[in-house]
Amino acid sequence: MLDKLFAVEARYNHLTELLSTQEIIANPPLLIKYSQEQANLEPMVMNSKRYREVLQQLAESQAMLTDDLDDDMKSMVREEVNSLVIEQKQLEEKLRIMLLPKDPNDDKNVIMEIRAGAGGDEAGLFAADLYRMYNYYAQNHGWKTAVLSQNESGIGGFKEIILEVTGHGAYSKLKYESGVHRVQRVPQTESSGRIHTSTATVAVLPEMDEVEVEIDPKDVRIEITRSSGPGGQSVNTTDSAVRLIHLPTGIVVSCQDERSQLQNKIRAFNILRARLYDLERQRIESEHGTARRTQVGSGERSEKIRTYNFPQTRVTDHRIGFTSHRLENILNGEISEFIDTLTKADEETKLQQLATVEDLNL
Repeated sequence: MLDKLFAVEARYNHLTELLSTQEIIANPPLLIKYSQEQANLEPMVMNSKRYREVLQQLAESQAMLTDDLDDDMKSMVREEVNSLVIEQKQLEEKLRIMLLPKDPNDDKNVIMEIRAGAGGDEAGLFAADLYRMYNYYAQNHGWKTAVLSQNESGIGGFKEIILEVTGHGAYSKLKYESGVHRVQRVPQTESSGRIHTSTATVAVLPEMDEVEVEIDPKDVRIEITRSSGPGGQSVNTTDSAVRLIHLPTGIVVSCQDERSQLQNKIRAFNILRARLYDLERQRIESEHGTARRTQVGSGERSEKIRTYNFPQTRVTDHRIGFTSHRLENILNGEISEFIDTLTKADEETKLQQLATVEDLNL
């Protein structure tokens, strides 16, 4: 582990040197890239330095125990040794997690697609609840959200809504939300008071730029039509709606929420790039068998991940068996307890897999 930490510190120091050069200062994209990388490495470097200090202090204190000390002094040194051993173990666990291979998409913005599933109008209302929940969660983190596309169900719900979440680390948090969400409650339209079960699906995709996912213009048919539905007085008076059809895969993307045809086109291509990346990711993971599916953040579209039970004010995440009875708060965006627990479970799974690999290599 020390070798890996030395390599991280060397990279951090190199970045410090680069960021002081005129060449990088005069290149804003590189300046931002290197600054972000250095900021990401800084917590590991600080913990690494403290870890080495603890090892040195521990060695010195243990050496003192061999000296001819009086009982009081030996007792003080033993207490210090015990305290340092505890800190050493805490730092080792923290650094092992920090050294785990990082998801390259963790720092990216997110395109989130929420669709009504089984349950008719009630499923559409639940999809709207999930949209508001994620919107509140994003606001609480200082992230920006923008609706890229929506298809309303007519009673305040959504058949589908696609939003963009912009903010550093958005994907690292929201990626655990992919899957089937289930709600159990008495629908507004139910006169007999029976509890119904409805579902909505959530797909969380990292936003890709043109360099990361290149699309051949010949592979896309672009259709321009007149917008329809909500969107302001002028939305129906201009040919601003954009529909993309990706011929090789059959993926169809429609955007009409912006009044500008160009803006709708840009947003439609953003969604298409994210879906093409996700399609390729699924293909690669399927080739690697079940290894990925054992991880908490597998993001399987068909996986039932969470149940929101209104009669019992209970929310249960089935992947980790975690339950909270703060349903109202959760629907108001307070989902950090779920995401933090999922993140920890994912890290523990990866640590176990890493330990298994290291044992096999011994």
